[in-house]
Amino acid sequence: MNGTHRTNRERRSCALLLALLPLACATGSHPARRDTVHQAAPGAIGPYSGAVLAGGFCFVAGKIGERGQGFAHEVETAIDAIEAQLAEVGLGLEDAVQAIVYLTDMGRYAELNEIYARRFPEPYPARVCIAVAALPGNALVEIHVTARR
Repeated sequence: MNGTHRTNRERRSCALLLALLPLACATGSHPARRDTVHQAAPGAIGPYSGAVLAGGFCFVAGKIGERGQGFAHEVETAIDAIEAQLAEVGLGLEDAVQAIVYLTDMGRYAELNEIYARRFPEPYPARVCIAVAALPGNALVEIHVTARR
């Protein structure tokens, strides 16, 4: 029999292997996923992890602060939430290598920078600030951080 024809037995074996492949990946046998740890996100507005540890990095989900007491308080408490999430894995703001900030009002950019510069130690993480029309929970600011272990 030449290589272009498969027997029924060979076809069944291939089908069985293909059917079991997702199961093998889901059981954690994939080496890239064995060291991935997901932290809970208490009080989260949606279905996501509060932080994920993977490959020597800690990816902290976007945090919003306490609303209703002014912009500065919201920024401070968002940073507090980031700091608390990092502390759970023995890291701090000084370990942040990247920050992504979402603002609903770029007119608050200078105020954000003043608080951010006071809270994050130098050298500052790489950062981007993005203007958005709205944020979950009617927040004015959301901050996402990636830290290195």
